[in-house]
Amino acid sequence: MKLNRLLAKIISAPNFDHFSALELRASYITLHYDKNLIPSDARRFVYAEIVKLVNNGWLRKTVSKKKEITTFIKTNLFDVTKITFAGTEADNDDSKINPSGNTIQDSLLERLNKYKNELLMNYGESGEYKKLCNEFPDLYELLQPQYNNVREQNSRLLGQIKAVENLINDSKK
Repeated sequence: MKLNRLLAKIISAPNFDHFSALELRASYITLHYDKNLIPSDARRFVYAEIVKLVNNGWLRKTVSKKKEITTFIKTNLFDVTKITFAGTEADNDDSKINPSGNTIQDSLLERLNKYKNELLMNYGESGEYKKLCNEFPDLYELLQPQYNNVREQNSRLLGQIKAVENLINDSKK
């Protein structure tokens, strides 16, 4: 299956399951090296990749009965080892992120990627808490503090990502 390298990395994460197209697009835009990426283009691209995965049986599309929210679930056919990478070299080449080889720049990019990966994991976790609250209303009091904690972590991570991105952008000037 040919997929964009970044989308493959996001979807292949073990905790990234039961996701919406919006969550996948947000992750894709957050992790994409080109910060001038147009969200509407990203939406169309991400949705086309999702459709490809659904048509090949790697993802299953579900729609909730209450709120009619569409989510996608990995199936048993989903096999990371069978993914090949499609797209332009710029989409697939992680070295494009840091052509200078500067050690401070490398360190900042490494930190940025770490924060973004943590944010992705937290998105999956918060989404699961939300689903569990909807499925098991009796567990609301138990799950809500955990959900709130993950949301606070997301806010902190977004601030850290913004700070590191600002520093990276300022150092390029």
